[in-house]
Amino acid sequence: MEEIVKEAKQQLDKTVEAYEGRLSKLRSGRANPQMLSGIKCDYYGDKMEITALASISMPEPRQLLIKPYSREDIKTIAAAIAAANLGVNPQVEATDIRIIVPPLTEDTRKQIAKEAKGIADEAKVAVRNVRRDFMDLLKDDDTMTDDLKDRIEEDLQKIVTETNKRIDDILAVKQKEIMTI
Repeated sequence: MEEIVKEAKQQLDKTVEAYEGRLSKLRSGRANPQMLSGIKCDYYGDKMEITALASISMPEPRQLLIKPYSREDIKTIAAAIAAANLGVNPQVEATDIRIIVPPLTEDTRKQIAKEAKGIADEAKVAVRNVRRDFMDLLKDDDTMTDDLKDRIEEDLQKIVTETNKRIDDILAVKQKEIMTI
């Protein structure tokens, strides 16, 4: 009985983690090393993530400093960042790459906040799908009594409600961060 609820809770937690990961990649007017996660560049014929080829630091709130482990990788890393359409322009220096994140305009802030809301809606759809899957699993199970099924359904609904609240709270924080100048 409780195993079903625990398994649902684990899947919902993974959904929230994926949601937070997607939100962290949105620009908020501040530099964020997460902006570069998922960007791959050419490394001797292979595609490698920038985070595997360089260290990324934030010397200032609107600046990222990328120090490649090998000087030969500077141009390929800069090209990959430029091709990623992040709205930033990498500046290649002698041994590193500097990215200055420009301040966002009001229209851009609103657009990014709208995008964040869309990502939150997608996360809520994923939560509903998890709930539906577990409810279907309960209905198909003939070994449980109706009272037990009802109690498990209540527990599932409770964790789904908590997860949706977490998603809304995370969205509110991100939107505030995006809209703050």
